[in-house]
Amino acid sequence: MVLIRPLVVAAASVAMGLGALPAAAIPRLDLSPYPAPAAGERRWVIQLPGVLPPTRDPALSPDPREWRVQLIVGQTALVDCNQHTFTARMRHWRLSEDTPMVFRVDAVGPLVSTRMACPPDQPRRQTFVTMAGKPYVVPYVVSRPIVIYAPAALQVRWRLWKAEREAREAQAL
Repeated sequence: MVLIRPLVVAAASVAMGLGALPAAAIPRLDLSPYPAPAAGERRWVIQLPGVLPPTRDPALSPDPREWRVQLIVGQTALVDCNQHTFTARMRHWRLSEDTPMVFRVDAVGPLVSTRMACPPDQPRRQTFVTMAGKPYVVPYVVSRPIVIYAPAALQVRWRLWKAEREAREAQAL
């Protein structure tokens, strides 16, 4: 089982110069409401940081209610100069009314590429190849972890999206 835990956030805060968070201040994740991963899959858990360093860009909103989290599913593969991707399906459901959304990745297809000719002297490289399709974006909710079940060969990463402060007016035609 691989967990992206709050302890990672504490280490990141030290790296960003925010000072060390005391270990006692980081609550332990309670995963008891969530089922154990099935054979051949892993459960990925993202515990979002409650306090992030302030942004230096005054155009970005400091309000977490306006932020989103992009879930990025992929796999590390040895690739050539072509663009690579694979298909998969991400579904979500609630275990009960009291629990947040749970995500499952399944129906994983083979790695595909553009199949263009590469220069003969260009070596293959290890890279993170992402799942095809639209970005999967969820609300930023600090009080609940994001739980994703995926086949063991896949990895889950995430990216934070912050909204601009200014809401622009649409043009009525």
